[in-house]
Amino acid sequence: MKVYNNIHQLPPFKNAVLTIGTFDGVHQGHQQIIQQLIKEAAAINGTPVLITFFPHPKQVVMNPANVVTTVGTNTQIHLLNTAEEKYELLHQHGIEHIVVVPFNKSFAEQSASSYIKNFLVDLFHPHTIIIGYDHRFGKNRQGDYHLLESEAANNGFLVKEIPEHVLKNITISSTKIRTALLDGDIETAASYLGYSYFFSGKVVLGNQLGRTIGFPTANLIIENEQKLVPANGVYAVEVALQGRENSYMGMMNIGLRPTVDGKKRMIEVNIFDFDEMIYDSTLKITLLKHLRSEVKFSGLEELKTQLAKDKKNALESFKAAKN
Repeated sequence: MKVYNNIHQLPPFKNAVLTIGTFDGVHQGHQQIIQQLIKEAAAINGTPVLITFFPHPKQVVMNPANVVTTVGTNTQIHLLNTAEEKYELLHQHGIEHIVVVPFNKSFAEQSASSYIKNFLVDLFHPHTIIIGYDHRFGKNRQGDYHLLESEAANNGFLVKEIPEHVLKNITISSTKIRTALLDGDIETAASYLGYSYFFSGKVVLGNQLGRTIGFPTANLIIENEQKLVPANGVYAVEVALQGRENSYMGMMNIGLRPTVDGKKRMIEVNIFDFDEMIYDSTLKITLLKHLRSEVKFSGLEELKTQLAKDKKNALESFKAAKN
């Protein structure tokens, strides 16, 4: 896989077949588009090229200052994938060439005609452009499929339309994925993604309270503030340590820890049958089942009893997943 971050230093793609989008989540709707892209390229012995953007266009268009927003502002975009996660998922689905366009105010304000001539034609020399019937581009979103179609013959490329029903599925699933994760409904999210939702975090020092009640936890921080964190609650999770082949079963709590202090949202992972010091390590957490919502208990003994039940339920969910 090759990721091109400089759009002015692209190789000469042979019979380039292009598609364009943000592709956040690389979910099942996106996967249909990717399959079509690869199929069209194979038919002409061409090169499938996927064009995406960084930062997310909405972060530029929605923000009055035209800069990436910070957490707590109304224009904050919570993403299903970090850039690196997205590229890896695209690669897993057969994309070998990913062009990352720096999306800024200048790019957003170019006319639709300039977008076609100066961006698509001059930089990519496409054989075919695969685009949705309702795709918009250029300043004030003035460009569309019909404009591309009218410019195709003069500029030596073909245009093929992504069917309406596919795009509607994409819109529906993107909305449902975010809503489902924020509701703790990870099963629905996984059904639309085509894979179990995951995120990575760095292990930091906590107050080590879990050790005192028999459930030591790795406290995680997610360094990319745009990454969507699911709803508060307890989850059965698969845990992978960076640099190791084996993964572990575990359970995770996301929340304010109301039984203890209830002041700061935290992510804590109890890794089953594991007793190592892993501070500063990176963990990949894959969500397998939502076990329960966050609850305030009367004290640490009641919490300890519930955690034992949570572990039992988590282990049962792992066993069921294997059958």
